[in-house]
Amino acid sequence: MEQINLKKLQQEIIRGSRLATARAITVIEDERDGFTDLLNSLHKNIGKSYRIGVTGPPGAGKSTFTNQLAKLYRKQNKTVGIIAVDPTSPYTGGAILGDRVRMVELTSDKGVFIRSMATRGNLGGLARRATEVADVMDAAGYEIIIYETVGVGQIELDIAEAADTTIVMIVPEGGDIIQGMKAGLMEIGDIFVLNKADRPGADRMQKDLEYVLHLRKPLLEWYPKVLQTQSHKNIGIEVVKEEIINHEQFLLKDNQLEIKRDRRLIKRIRQLVEKEMQSYFWNDNRKKILNEYLLNDKESMSPYVLSENLLKELKINE
Repeated sequence: MEQINLKKLQQEIIRGSRLATARAITVIEDERDGFTDLLNSLHKNIGKSYRIGVTGPPGAGKSTFTNQLAKLYRKQNKTVGIIAVDPTSPYTGGAILGDRVRMVELTSDKGVFIRSMATRGNLGGLARRATEVADVMDAAGYEIIIYETVGVGQIELDIAEAADTTIVMIVPEGGDIIQGMKAGLMEIGDIFVLNKADRPGADRMQKDLEYVLHLRKPLLEWYPKVLQTQSHKNIGIEVVKEEIINHEQFLLKDNQLEIKRDRRLIKRIRQLVEKEMQSYFWNDNRKKILNEYLLNDKESMSPYVLSENLLKELKINE
């Protein structure tokens, strides 16, 4: 693999080079040598973008909605980065659906940068390096970054933590509101979008959802609205965009946006430290002890005792 010219790549990204941005994202996704140095070099240039998460059950129309929302931002001459997270192919590990299939209208717009990413088994619905990819787009000058997630997994807290505003999309066919939606989605939404609202049952679904949300006690004094859209007809998207602005303004009051981003940063630091500690802890010797336990001691020794012994050994030796 060719050596990364870190300084040159950093400079080209900051200048807004699409080629450099694409190359940097590949380096980060593949965790190639030097990818952390690249992220370090870009750190001072991030923090200017506003990040929006779009999530919800499969078939809710998230891709069409994202496409229409991006076009609205482009009419304001704002640059848009889109991270389209797809299911992982069991054969290649790559994204099954490609961005050009879903957002073909945007691919010729130089003010839009689209990247498809695979979840690679991440149950939170967000690809493992999606936040770092968003950082690269941020450093490249993209003003709006949209995460469009798979909509699978038990609780999609990842997207709420990565985004400044989280949009949860549903459709009238969701059926019973409690059964049709995951509890996690109910908790994380800042805005709820009832898409395909021209279908039967939309008004009833809206009332049911508003009732359930009314019972929810928000962490902040922000009460999510339920907005009807027909993304395939480009109806209602402007109203959602205005509500995103309202939510941003709400977060800017009392410094809540910075507080939210600080929590995101702290979590990332903890994850990085925990990953390094896991890698450090499970050296060849401890892996050998684990294998020997499976072969000889699993009937006589509980995993709790083995865990305590491993940690004692760590304290003694280190």
